[in-house]
Amino acid sequence: MLVCPACLPDQKKLKSTIVQENADDIYEGSLACPQCGTTYPIREGIAFLDRTTFQRKEETDSKYETSSVLSSYLWSHYGDILEDPNASSAYSEWVDLVNPHTGVTIDAGSAVGRFSFEMTQKSAFVVGIDNSLSFVRAARELMTKRRMKIDLKQEGRLTQEKTIALPESWDSGKVEFIVGDALALPFRSKTFSCVASLNLVDKVPFPERHLEEMNRVAEEKDAQFLFSDPFSWSEDVAKEEDWLGGTQEGRHPGRGVENVRALLNGEKGGLLPPWKLDKSGHVWWKIRTHANHFEMIRSCFIKAFR
Repeated sequence: MLVCPACLPDQKKLKSTIVQENADDIYEGSLACPQCGTTYPIREGIAFLDRTTFQRKEETDSKYETSSVLSSYLWSHYGDILEDPNASSAYSEWVDLVNPHTGVTIDAGSAVGRFSFEMTQKSAFVVGIDNSLSFVRAARELMTKRRMKIDLKQEGRLTQEKTIALPESWDSGKVEFIVGDALALPFRSKTFSCVASLNLVDKVPFPERHLEEMNRVAEEKDAQFLFSDPFSWSEDVAKEEDWLGGTQEGRHPGRGVENVRALLNGEKGGLLPPWKLDKSGHVWWKIRTHANHFEMIRSCFIKAFR
């Protein structure tokens, strides 16, 4: 499936060099582009198809690489598995919107992997992609070991150890997680019969380009698109002129959910072939900072097909 993201829109197949294998997993090695010469490393089983992530030190200014944010996202994804009465059911609700299919699913902005794992029950294979090394490392640990101990912040410096154990129905042999860029997806066009972008479009510097990339890698027929976002636009992430909503003028004035729907329909120079709206609504997604502090987020979804 993989192509060189630096050469897009050209689709140049990558050549693998294997240094160490564990069963069917390339543990150490690289993927190289014969056209531009870019080499993408594979370290401890993680393929870095976004060179900027590999070049960053693990301790960076990015909040998504910190242990506290990792813990918050692990709870957000797996709190119901931990039988926490405060957990939300957002991920199961999103999965319920997708029809079973025999193709491959991409989970863009997969974070620590919940949607990807659960989609193994409805897909032949699932690929989760995120530009956070911390998130992808945690997802792959769950993939390989199916269990993970986490420290949930209780109050101040107090933490409580919990163990996430994946349900048997989630097939970790049908999923993979890689580090990559949602604006330059390292996959051949027309690869996926299901594409999902959950709580991501307002976190990338060029939101419309992300939708275009999701459209590019989706099959032209018999495909599903699951989109969901709270549209929390911020100039810290993207210039106002690039937002897909939240403004009174510009290319995309008005509400984000209406503009995304129009782009999916092929309007305003949007995505082609166009998508047809199946369902829309919202789910409540929660993230936990500590035992006494939660953030409730309304994520507006659009389920479409073509």
